Order: sequence, then structure tokens, then C-alpha cells
Amino acid sequence: MNLFSLFHSCGYICRRNEAGMITEEILKDIVEMLDIFGPVTLEEMSGIRLMNRTDTKYLLPLETLAVLLHYAAADYRVQEVAGERNIVYHTVYLDTVDKAMYRAHQNGRAVREKIRVRTYVASQLTFLEVKNKNNKGRTDKRRIRITALDELSAEGVDDFLSLYAWYKLPQLSPQLENRFQRITLVNRAMTEPVSYTHLTLPTSDTIDTDICFRNLVNGNYAALPRLAVVELKRDGRTSSPIRDILSRLHVHPAGFSKYCMGCVLTDENLKQNRFKPKVRKMRRAEIPRNIETLINSI
Repeated sequence: MNLFSLFHSCGYICRRNEAGMITEEILKDIVEMLDIFGPVTLEEMSGIRLMNRTDTKYLLPLETLAVLLHYAAADYRVQEVAGERNIVYHTVYLDTVDKAMYRAHQNGRAVREKIRVRTYVASQLTFLEVKNKNNKGRTDKRRIRITALDELSAEGVDDFLSLYAWYKLPQLSPQLENRFQRITLVNRAMTEPVSYTHLTLPTSDTIDTDICFRNLVNGNYAALPRLAVVELKRDGRTSSPIRDILSRLHVHPAGFSKYCMGCVLTDENLKQNRFKPKVRKMRRAEIPRNIETLINSI
């Protein structure tokens, strides 16, 4: 069984906790809610990918996500690939043996980097991606299409890394993998033909659920079955209906790195004092809120 097949099984099993059946039902309801959104194709999405942007993340329980989607449907379309709207992503994070990229985040460096191999499962596309964050909070992402993780040395990625990364391929090794399902929403106003002008900047928002981690060094697993991570991707000062809905739901921005959180949750031997408040905040965000109260707040 290959890594993805193994992790796909892990993704199903990790939801079978003591509240697993409830979580399964909520996830099923969320997927069904996506039917009320109009679709966006991969071809349309290719014109609005934000490779240099600012990211703002929000953490919320699945029950709150259901309310958010209900009120967002009027303003957004949803990406659809091969008939799927809640799309599986598989990622392997590369780092040095002593986890230099993790430590940069743990040590509070504003300028930092992450390197990953990401597979977009529905489209069967795999990329080596380099993400650099500057001291202004902007993220610059570069990527190159590859065949597979174990073919990196044969696919010319050395030149790519020399251009865009701080590290060379021999310095890197797989440290952590994760699997999650992603909903990508695009503001209806931003996908009309008039939006592709200098007057209107494109926007996209992603919603990640069913997040699972596997540490590739020690073999430990962790999962966040009741958490949704909403990420607003922006290039400039652009209005966001979802941000307004989140504000009315009293959900506020929260920093969240899948790589760092996965490392923290699967390796207790790592120095992780900077992430302890984030873990506590994440656990609070998983707690369900009263649906009637949420609806009344809109």
C-alpha cells in the first residue's frame, strides 16, 4: 500500500472517535450544502490564482461552518473538479533533518519558508511548492509540476530550488504528511469578465476540513476531525462577504500553520512553547456552538 492509500484509510479511521458518527453526519450535510452553489471550473480558476498575496485564517467548529456556507451561497461559487466540490488534498512537507523551517516559526522569525509536495487528488496533479513569507506578512508561492515525491532528483527541481528556495534538495527530507478536504469558494463578483481589470482584484477563499497528520519520522498520527480552517486569500484591499459573515458570527482571525501544528501534535519532543497558546485556541475552536445563537447573530 502506498503512502496516499495508507493515509486515505487513516483519514476515514480518524473520524471514528467517540463523536465520530456526529462528525460524519455534519460533514455529509456540509457536502450536500455545496449543491446550492454555482460551479467554477479549473479553467476559470486558472485566471484567479493568487501566488503573491496576504492570507488570513479563521478556526471554527463544523457546526459554525454549516451556518457560514448557508449565508455565503448568495455571493460565492464553488470550485468543481471531476464532479467533486469537497476535494481531497495530500501534502508531504520537506524540511532539514533538524527541522530548520519548523524552528524558524517556533523562534518567531517573520521571514520564513515552507517546502512541500502537494497532490491535488481529483485532478491528479502534483507540484513541488515553495512558500516564502516576508516581514510584511505577504506570502509568495512558486511551484513546479512533478511526477512524484520519489522522482524529485530526476525532474530538474534543483534549478527550481536554487531560484526560489533557501535550501538545496540534498538538505531536505520528508518530515510530515497530511490529508484534508478543501472547498474553494470564489466571489461571484470576482469571476465576472469585468473583474479581470486593474479595477477589481481576484479573490478566493478556502475551507479545509477532515485534517489528518502523519509524522514521517516517528510514525505518529494526529487528527482534527471537528475543526474547519477558513483561509481568505487576498491581493490588496478587497472586500469579502465571508469576512463580514465571520465577523457577525464572532469568529476572529487566528494564525494556523498545518505543517507546524502537525509537527506539534505528532512529536512531543519538539520545542513548541510558541505553539501552546495556538493549540489551546484550536481546541476551543473545535467546541460546537449553539446553532440558534449563531443564526440570531447574523
